[in-house]
Amino acid sequence: LQWSSPLEAIERFKSQEIWFAPPQFYELCRLCNFSSLHELHEFSSDRALEGCERWMPVTLTASDGYMQILPGDELYPEDPDYTGEKKLMMSTDKKVEDLMKEGSVFHRIVIKNINDFALYVNIQAKYKHKNPVMINSPSDYNSRL
Repeated sequence: LQWSSPLEAIERFKSQEIWFAPPQFYELCRLCNFSSLHELHEFSSDRALEGCERWMPVTLTASDGYMQILPGDELYPEDPDYTGEKKLMMSTDKKVEDLMKEGSVFHRIVIKNINDFALYVNIQAKYKHKNPVMINSPSDYNSRL
């Protein structure tokens, strides 16, 4: 058991010392917006009454990786499967790089392998939330951000 800052935890994840699922990666990147616990506490107190949004990531399988598509992304379905009853599966023969070059409205986690995630977010967060800090995103995908 070791205490780590959000950035340290992400670095340990990238170096394969630890692993966490995409939602935890997303939230750790969001926590990177705050330099102290006091700053995080002020933020959460200020936005506490703003509301929240239910999210259901939708997995898009590409020919060379995966994406977790989140609300607001141009590829997010209008009627996501919140219960798992529809067994909604999205797939394409395109490569992740091609999907990134074609797109312009992003709210997604690109998953190349078990320890290689990258966030792409250029939407406005709802309810006065903070968008995650995009860490170690491959440079060839940044051209449209």
